[in-house]
Amino acid sequence: MHAQIVLFDGFDPLDVVAPYEVLHAGGAASGGLVTVELVSAEGPREVVSGTGGLALCATAVLDPARADLVLVPGAAGRVGEPDGDPGGTPGSADAYIPVLLARTLDTGLPALLRAAVADPGVTVAAVCGGSLVLAMAGLIEGRHATTHHLGLDLLDATGAHAVRARVVDDGDLVTGAGVTSGLDLALHLLERGTGPRIAHAVEELFAHERRGTVWRAQGPAAAAL
Repeated sequence: MHAQIVLFDGFDPLDVVAPYEVLHAGGAASGGLVTVELVSAEGPREVVSGTGGLALCATAVLDPARADLVLVPGAAGRVGEPDGDPGGTPGSADAYIPVLLARTLDTGLPALLRAAVADPGVTVAAVCGGSLVLAMAGLIEGRHATTHHLGLDLLDATGAHAVRARVVDDGDLVTGAGVTSGLDLALHLLERGTGPRIAHAVEELFAHERRGTVWRAQGPAAAAL
């Protein structure tokens, strides 16, 4: 399983690093069955996050034809909607998360993600606001997904079916909620790709126990409780 984790200007570092470490460790534990790289829509470049100017390096262009898994992170910055203020540059104290997410729509990322979504051999995953990137690009209408709890209404407004769960598995679309859910999401993807023993070994290595039930559209709907 080859994973490509997308970087864009203003990304949230934890949304990237947590899945990267889980998948990288999964590759080591499985004897190389999992590989992972950081990519961007523009190709190799230094990409500035939304957290204090911290930067990571994309080493390749996002290429769904080479990937089994494409993972989209959310953004880091100020919470809320700007009142007439478009927000600052990524990494600055006045950059708003909704603005950073919306700016991805003016790059080459939506077209590349559209190719990933259209490929039945590629699983598309997202952490936190990454689900909103997919939703605002019109790529997950009618699909079940989750995001940070503050963005669930916006997710619904785009035509996706927002689910209040830590991880939502909708087949070739797998999404995680708030920032730290990237660990749980990646462990779930690792279990899907390599089996539970590899995922458990990585879970034990990181001293992290997954929380909650992975939501799937299976079984009877629950009655009101």
